[in-house]
Amino acid sequence: MCGFAGIFDRAVHGGISPPAELLRDMGHNIRHRGPDDEGIYSEQGFGCVHRRLSIIDLATGQQPMLSQDANLVLVFNGEIFNFVELREQLVTQGYQFTTQSDTEVILHLYQRDGLDFVSHLNGQFAIALWDKRIQQLLLIRDRVGICPLFYTIDQGQLVFGSEVKALKPALSNGLSLSAEALDQIFTFWAPVSPHTIFKNVFEVPPGHMMVVDRSTIKSIQYWEWSYDEDFSQASEEQSIGELHDLLVDATKIRLRSDVPVGAYLSGGLDSSSIVALIHKYGNVPLRTFSLNFDQGNFDEANFQQALVKKLGTEHSNIMVGADDIARAFEDTIYHTEAPILRAAPVPMGLLSGLVKDNNFKVVLTGEGADEVFGGYDIFKEAKVRRFWSRNPNSQWRPLLLKRLYPYLNLSDGNNSIYLKSFFGQALDSPDLPYFSHIPRWTTTAKAKAFFSDDLNASLRGSAVDALTQSLPKKLDSYNAFNRAQYIESKTLMSGYLLNSQSDRMLMKNSVEGRFPFLDHRLIEFANKLHPKIKMKVMNEKYVLKKAMTRYLPADIIRRHKQPYRAPDVNTGSNQFIGEESQYHLSEKMLKDAGLFSPSKVSILQRKAAKGKPLSTSESQALTGILSTQIVYSKFIKC
Repeated sequence: MCGFAGIFDRAVHGGISPPAELLRDMGHNIRHRGPDDEGIYSEQGFGCVHRRLSIIDLATGQQPMLSQDANLVLVFNGEIFNFVELREQLVTQGYQFTTQSDTEVILHLYQRDGLDFVSHLNGQFAIALWDKRIQQLLLIRDRVGICPLFYTIDQGQLVFGSEVKALKPALSNGLSLSAEALDQIFTFWAPVSPHTIFKNVFEVPPGHMMVVDRSTIKSIQYWEWSYDEDFSQASEEQSIGELHDLLVDATKIRLRSDVPVGAYLSGGLDSSSIVALIHKYGNVPLRTFSLNFDQGNFDEANFQQALVKKLGTEHSNIMVGADDIARAFEDTIYHTEAPILRAAPVPMGLLSGLVKDNNFKVVLTGEGADEVFGGYDIFKEAKVRRFWSRNPNSQWRPLLLKRLYPYLNLSDGNNSIYLKSFFGQALDSPDLPYFSHIPRWTTTAKAKAFFSDDLNASLRGSAVDALTQSLPKKLDSYNAFNRAQYIESKTLMSGYLLNSQSDRMLMKNSVEGRFPFLDHRLIEFANKLHPKIKMKVMNEKYVLKKAMTRYLPADIIRRHKQPYRAPDVNTGSNQFIGEESQYHLSEKMLKDAGLFSPSKVSILQRKAAKGKPLSTSESQALTGILSTQIVYSKFIKC
């Protein structure tokens, strides 16, 4: 991974040459993404800066990279994992190479195929490609949104970059927060793409390219997370075998690197699968890194150690407690550039720090398996709720949900009331495309009770309406299970997990994450499978478990899905540094930002300060309010 930024002055007569000092300032703001090298290019109307994290072709892969005729200028963040095969193909067709990098492969593919070149890429990438001959800029983002890419229009100039902080030096009027995006974050945990928390700052949506010239800006979708309702007719055995082979190849090509590669190990099925495949097929030293918590209900150390012992991996772990989360919280928000509703990203940033301290730049992770194969409890929950909706007055059908969430620890007297109030929502509308997500969104949205009157008055339309308008019409034709998968991939995964919890927490420590389960070939294969082979009755990720049985201990295969969780915030138990939280949540700062009601926030703070336990929605509210105030302080007020 790397980072880049740039300016395209779209003035009719060519515009100005972006000053090198300005480009350097833009690059400086994302130096954590690329500490190894810096490159700058500027000509009339266009300029860019690249910060490099050297992983492939350490000697000659510098950027910005120009074509041999100097008509193309490329900056690129990410990896093209099939670049070896693409390079061989291009060489046989007469293209000449001067480097060993995947970057140069992109240049030649564009020369050969034009805009269609992106269809040949297997990788994770954000690309900015300037075609001097036709005065056209391409901004391209990978299929699922692993690598970030943002842009805005400022006084006729298109300003772009890997992070919003890279854009800021080039903006004439600074940044401001979007009320609509905040409303969406306090519902879905992330804004509806292409919107961001910052007003008039947009992301290039996953699977899209922006084609920009002096008169037009056109968005082209080149890939979609779609489902084939003509499900695969392959037998279960054939599907398991094909999945195995695809996952092996997806893992092997993500080990291509000129620096050592490690892996995250949580102890769950997904990360354990990747570690086991590296052990079997990687031909590299097996190095693993784990996150542990001093609160036992969050910790998975036993499962981690079982696999470490079985495979003989060299292993490092970091123990994280509430105080550690407190100390790192503010810096985490500087890197997420967005509010968060749970503290979960913070320990992930501490884990990537452990990787960096051990002189590793690359790790493979198990991210994406739950979205691709339907692993989350939310998919089981939706299945039960649909069963319940056929007989909404049933007393026993909703009790099936207790088996999914044994940690709720509800008293018998409250079971029925709680289950009905929380999970029984919209039982009369099971065909809503987002039926599966209504309970989660409803809980999250309770935090909006703390919005200020001014913020509420400024909102135009609801968050759910905004999301609904962005959904494709063909979604209605999908199987209910696939609809739930689609919603999850387009909201929580791309907007939050791959952003705040993955890319930003890795790159804050100059570490590149690679995700075999998000290989587009694997996704396309899985999307053709019938939901019954993904979730067999209530056995989640069934086909993946079958494919990995030969490699993993039975305890890992059989264990109940434990979602990654970190200790929630509570200002009354030293989980935040007092002075920092008091400053951001002070009446003065709350009034200055104008986003939340100071009186309501004060009541919540007093409850936490007395050591009273906060409900899930209260904890999310406190985390969301504090992180939003930090975003305001670091990006708006400063």
